[in-house]
Amino acid sequence: MTNDIQKIRIIDSHTGGEPTRTIIGGFPELGSGSVKERVNLFKTKFDRLRTAVLSEPRGHAAMVGALVCRPLDEKCETGVIFFNNAGYLRMCGHGTIGLIKTLEYLDRIQPGIHHIETPAGTVRTELDSEGFVNIENVPSYRYAKNVEIAVENYGNVKGDVAWGGNWFFLIDEHSETLALENLAKLTDFAGRVRNALSESGITGKDGHEIDHIELFSPSVNANSKNFVLCPGGEYDRSPCGTGTSAKLACLYENGELLPGEPWKQESIIGSHFEACFKIVDEKIVTVIKGSAFITAESELIFDPQDPYRYGIVA
Repeated sequence: MTNDIQKIRIIDSHTGGEPTRTIIGGFPELGSGSVKERVNLFKTKFDRLRTAVLSEPRGHAAMVGALVCRPLDEKCETGVIFFNNAGYLRMCGHGTIGLIKTLEYLDRIQPGIHHIETPAGTVRTELDSEGFVNIENVPSYRYAKNVEIAVENYGNVKGDVAWGGNWFFLIDEHSETLALENLAKLTDFAGRVRNALSESGITGKDGHEIDHIELFSPSVNANSKNFVLCPGGEYDRSPCGTGTSAKLACLYENGELLPGEPWKQESIIGSHFEACFKIVDEKIVTVIKGSAFITAESELIFDPQDPYRYGIVA
C-alpha cells in the first residue's frame, strides 16, 4: 500500500430499491461556479472518478451517484450533482430522497423544509416526522403528444415526449408484460425505442436527447405500474421520481388528472411513490412522496497500484 492512496467518503442508500451513493468527502474541489458549471468541470477533469465510484469492482451499473457540493443560493441546504454509469443527470427524484435521508443520518438536517440546488433548478423538499420525504420537483410539461416511430422487431410505437427533470418517452399502449421475469424483453424493447428516437432525430426541447424510456400498465396496487429504462441501459428499481412527474404532466394535459388529485405509481419491483401536482405560475409542479433507507457508510480506497482503480469500463 502506498502513501498517496485517495479515499472518498460515501453514504449508500436505496429509495424504493434504487441505490444512491452519496459522496460526502474526499472529492476534488470543483470551484465556486454554478452547479451546471461544476458539472462541466466534473465531466472534463474528473470523469474517471465517476466510473471509479459507480462501476465494478466497487459499484454496479444500476447505482446512481450524488456529489454533495456548496450551493450558490443561500436558502439551499446543499447543492448536488447526480451521475450514473452513462454520464450526468439534470435531476434525480429517487436520488434526492436518498440525499435528504443521508443528510438526516449525518445530523445535518431535521424534519422540516429543505431546498436543494440541482443542475435542473432548485428543488423544495420536506422531511416529515415519520421519515418520509416530499419532493417539490422542477416544473414538468409534455413537449409532444402521440409521437409515432418505427421500432426494429416491434413495429410502430406511439408515445409522448415529456420533461420531468429528465427527458422521457412515455408509452401507454404496448404488448409487453411489466414483470421482473420479463426484464430482458422489456430492456430490449425500451432500448430499441430509444435507438429509434435517436435515428429518427426525435428529441426533447432544444435538441436534448430523450434518454429515458418509460412504459406503463395497469396495477392492482396503484394507479399504474411502470418500467423505466435509464440512460446506461439499467432499469429503475424505484417508480422514478422524474418519470412520475413527466407522467402527471401528460395526465393533466389529457384532462385525466386534476391539481391536488393523488396518484400512486408502482415500480417494476413493487415499490411505490405517492404523487400529486399543483399549478404554479401556469406551470405543472409535481410533489413526490417516498422513503429511503441507509445501507452503508464507508470509504472508497483508490490504490495507484490497482489496475481497476477507475472501474471496469467497457
